[in-house]
Amino acid sequence: MLAFLVKHSLIGMFICALLGFAFPAASNALFPFLPYVLFTLMMLTLVGMPMERLVKRLCQGAIWLYALLHSAFYMLIFTLMGVLIGVSDELLLAILGVGATGSLFATPAIVRALGFDALEAMAMTIATTLLLPIALFIPIHFLPMSQGSLDFVTYGLRLLIFIVGPIFISFSLHRLMPKETLQRALLKISPYTILLVFAFPFGLIGSYRGMFDQSITQALVYLLIAVALVLFFFAGTFFAYRQSGVQEALTAAITSGNRNVLLTYSIAGALLGPAFLPLAGAMQVPTYILPVITRRLARYLNCRPQ
Repeated sequence: MLAFLVKHSLIGMFICALLGFAFPAASNALFPFLPYVLFTLMMLTLVGMPMERLVKRLCQGAIWLYALLHSAFYMLIFTLMGVLIGVSDELLLAILGVGATGSLFATPAIVRALGFDALEAMAMTIATTLLLPIALFIPIHFLPMSQGSLDFVTYGLRLLIFIVGPIFISFSLHRLMPKETLQRALLKISPYTILLVFAFPFGLIGSYRGMFDQSITQALVYLLIAVALVLFFFAGTFFAYRQSGVQEALTAAITSGNRNVLLTYSIAGALLGPAFLPLAGAMQVPTYILPVITRRLARYLNCRPQ
């Protein structure tokens, strides 16, 4: 059964989003536990990566240029578009929160399932996650649309727990445990991490279902915005990296399209406004169908996995 889930993990994540929408009570019941799932997944993903090679990738300037494209560039574009179109303050704050959000820590597994360079995706994911505090600080502290004040103590503690914590634990395990022992443990544990990934689309979409029950029209608008955001991230990044090759462009594009909205909410919480969670829930549908589309796109472009 586990082998079947791993083999069909890409479509399985999308099905979990649909199941969460169909059973909102179960989705909402799982939601409070998602931060613990997130922490565990981030730690296990990092532990499974070759640290020396990963650090070398992180020292490359190209990775940090990608991180700036991932957050700063899109946040600037969304701010200009929001002001010109006249988007409400609550919705614009939510969109900027999504723009600041780093990549999903499940992205390397998704990229590996597509046959591309998972280490590159991991380096991009870490870089965007490390930039998240700065990118997120700007809209929730300086923009007048943000409701409430930023508690720096709470903000700092959440950063330590959800970003520094998994990185510190993974580096410590690589330093303290014999390499062979660590690899044997990872071989036993890693297949089960896919079950953790399934929890995110299922548990996050419940807030969107609540909006759907109150106003179908508003929910459809949010779904269209979510689809547009994911497509904008994917297409914009793909064409920015197209000259580097199809595999590199698709790796960067899917890393940009997959956004760790739960981590952003875990750090900033209600400071992101009431529109963020419904938008984050709506994003589960396009986010988790994106890998399936990417696989078909790779075949269409005659991109042969390494």
